[in-house]
Amino acid sequence: MAVLTLLGVPTSAGAFTPGQEKAPAALREAGLAAALKQRGVELRDLGDSPVWRWRPDRERPRAQNLGAVAGGARETAARVEQAIADGGLPLLVLGGDCTIELGVVAGHLALDGDVGLVYFDLHPDLNTPSSVTEGTFDWMGMAHALGVDGAEPELAGIGPREPLLHADQVLFFSYGPERARPFELELMVRRGLAGIPLDEVAAAPEASAERVLSEFASRFDRLLVHFDVDVVDFNDAQLSEDALRGDGLTLDTAMRALKVLSASERLSTLTVTELNPLHGDEEGETLSGFVELLADSLAASPLLRSA
Repeated sequence: MAVLTLLGVPTSAGAFTPGQEKAPAALREAGLAAALKQRGVELRDLGDSPVWRWRPDRERPRAQNLGAVAGGARETAARVEQAIADGGLPLLVLGGDCTIELGVVAGHLALDGDVGLVYFDLHPDLNTPSSVTEGTFDWMGMAHALGVDGAEPELAGIGPREPLLHADQVLFFSYGPERARPFELELMVRRGLAGIPLDEVAAAPEASAERVLSEFASRFDRLLVHFDVDVVDFNDAQLSEDALRGDGLTLDTAMRALKVLSASERLSTLTVTELNPLHGDEEGETLSGFVELLADSLAASPLLRSA
């Protein structure tokens, strides 16, 4: 039976509010292992990193909880690198806020070959502490991965090289241009950052994802997929920390695209972020429904199919 390695990173250090630190445990409790096993995927669960719950940081309002965010990313990098060394690919990393992706990327850089990142997110997260006054790192992760001017060195420098990624190694998938700040949009143009906007993915989820695999993923040895649940309209499924209503994809549309991305033979790691289990219904159906669709997507991977 195929084996998927799971790492939990229960942190909301880089978030706007507490809650995301509860997601890894909540997804397990919602039946993730059973749903995967039912589809022929065995789960090797390496457990969770220490819990770090959001707290106010009045000393650094434009770079809140920097030490905890950077420390969490470094620990994630070490855990990912060790899991890979132990033959643990592919990986499923459960966050936790978006900043954990920095650690996932850094943990892969010890391997030979090129890494490409599909950033499946409603927001490009290209802000820096010098470009915005709201100093939450949740919307700054990719700026630090790309070494944008104004990024905090303590966070941008967590890996074996800086920047962690170059512009041609990132594709922003299902981003909402109206949700990006002018600084971010200008940066995307100036850096030549590629992306497929929300409206295109909404109109043709499978075709958009297939385009990613043929035009982007095919250039790399390993593919990382970052899936931020805020890409799902909160009216359709109450999953995200960011309760945007009337904006984003339906859950079904998002998971149809994710299933295609997961079918790549180059898939190395899927990271799931921004899930706040406190926002779902009291009966737990929101989470259990998401778990079933997530298991469907992962079972599409040829690396995880039973012989």
